[in-house]
Amino acid sequence: MIQISREEIFELHKNGKISIENRTSLDNYTQLSLAYTPGVAEVCKEIANDPKIYPDYTIAGNTVAIVTDGTAILGLGDLGPKAAMPVMEGKAMLFKAFGGVNAFPILIDTQDVEEIIKTVKLIAPTFGGINLEDIAAPRCFEIERRLIDELDIPVFHDDQHGTAVVTLAGLINALKIVHKNLSDVKIVVNGIGAAGTSITNLLLANGARNIIGCDRSGALSNVREDLNGAKKKYVTRTNPNNESGLLQDVIKNADVFIGVSGPGSLTREMVLTMSKTPVVFAMANPTPEIMPEEIADIGAIIATGRSDYPNQINNVLCFPGLFRGLFDAKARKITVDMLTAAARSISSIVTEEELASGKIIPSVFDKQVALVVAEAVKLVAARQ
Repeated sequence: MIQISREEIFELHKNGKISIENRTSLDNYTQLSLAYTPGVAEVCKEIANDPKIYPDYTIAGNTVAIVTDGTAILGLGDLGPKAAMPVMEGKAMLFKAFGGVNAFPILIDTQDVEEIIKTVKLIAPTFGGINLEDIAAPRCFEIERRLIDELDIPVFHDDQHGTAVVTLAGLINALKIVHKNLSDVKIVVNGIGAAGTSITNLLLANGARNIIGCDRSGALSNVREDLNGAKKKYVTRTNPNNESGLLQDVIKNADVFIGVSGPGSLTREMVLTMSKTPVVFAMANPTPEIMPEEIADIGAIIATGRSDYPNQINNVLCFPGLFRGLFDAKARKITVDMLTAAARSISSIVTEEELASGKIIPSVFDKQVALVVAEAVKLVAARQ
């Protein structure tokens, strides 16, 4: 486990983690004339005449807005937009380091759905894409849906789709090890918020047939009378055998547990009731549903969202390469086929020789990941 001190953390964050730098020098009058007046006027007039060239001659063509209201920060909950800034800065660092994409945090100080949508639409001309981040469910679903419909640039909710892509990538390889097919396994998803819903949707789109969602009150089933609209819709696509009860009840004989909930929600005793080769993705951050060492002797495959354990299900494996591919293809929308292509490209990086219980997903520092994801997304975008 990596040991870092509180002092080191605060020292790194002092004065922020990102900055803006010029791409060209300004050392003489010629450079100034090219970058600013009078030269810049030529580009302004050309963009006015032909708006299609706008992304090619401005920062917008390679820049993402990371938008949040601070209501679902990591696993910490609603801490407000200012408390979200360190996460958004970190996200911007990852975009740049792994995908060569400029990204800038946009903190919105309201939880009103219409106000958030209006704000993003008003600032959208500055950017080539929108990355929604740490916005609580179910509001995030409506915000994303509306922005996708009303903007002509890609809109991506990383907590939903980034998590889903990397989860699918890891699960593809985990099931290879335990010799099971996605269409045959029983999967329990604990935590039916933004991430849990999107993971379920992507798994279903790739052939999964038996998924049971659980929240704090237990399994989402037809016998539940307390479900909101989003969860009622979830039930129509899941739990084919209408299993009911608490997590400890429906996890029996499950092949896969996927946790996007909170610490301590899964116990060793529950894992013992799963199939003989249980696959456990305990992805709550910063503390997983169960610590890997608690089930090291009984879990066939164990993954978390943490960098200090093997098999880190980290969204950085997805979003930098995804946006790189979208920008390279000049795509306006993100499709399920693009997400699937991203997931399968990530899983393919782990070779058959490398594949092992402690190696189902590539390292976040593997520089080929973003390149492979970008190419896969670009190919699908071009085809569609």
